[in-house]
Amino acid sequence: MKKWISLTLLSSSLLLSGCQSAYYGAMEKVGYHKRDIMVDRVQNAKESQEEAQEQFSSALEEMQALLAFDGGDLEDAYNKAKDEYESAQTAADEVTNRIDKVEDVADALFEEWQDEITEISKASLRRNSTNKLNETKRAYASLVKSMRRAEAKMPPILTAMKDNMLYLKHNLNAQAIGAIKGEFASLQTDISSLINEMNKSIEESNKFIASMEQG
Repeated sequence: MKKWISLTLLSSSLLLSGCQSAYYGAMEKVGYHKRDIMVDRVQNAKESQEEAQEQFSSALEEMQALLAFDGGDLEDAYNKAKDEYESAQTAADEVTNRIDKVEDVADALFEEWQDEITEISKASLRRNSTNKLNETKRAYASLVKSMRRAEAKMPPILTAMKDNMLYLKHNLNAQAIGAIKGEFASLQTDISSLINEMNKSIEESNKFIASMEQG
């Protein structure tokens, strides 16, 4: 437990300093290597996508409730939908942040791996390590491509949500709700597509984590 707390504090302080190389070096000294960090960060990125899926679905549900408004407090219904939109924006930002962190540690890991291969004197071992590096790079490239493809679907959805929220804010009445109902079907389709794309990325993440843990 004490080791976990010390790792957490060390991680937080070094990340705040913005010095990734110092962070990786310090973590390695306590037995936590770049490969371990990479697996953790892929796991974190996967979890952020799962959270984003839930949040975008919740935002869609609240917008659906708003558009189906039939008596009661219209402003309350609007505020609930607005809160869900803002939470979806936060979730999207976290997805981007965590993918960026995956890319950062991957660059450091692959650079270190390549440098260390040159230090292997036996040709067969050097060749095997090179093959493993190339195999890992290919799997990683497929993973990040999948993550970024899913990530790219979020901004247009958020823009559409924001447009609708602002329009409703300026015209909080039944007529305004009717005016955006035509766009709702498109939002439903887009969010469904986003969730499907994220499911593919999550599956890629699981495969990558399994391959890294197998060594």
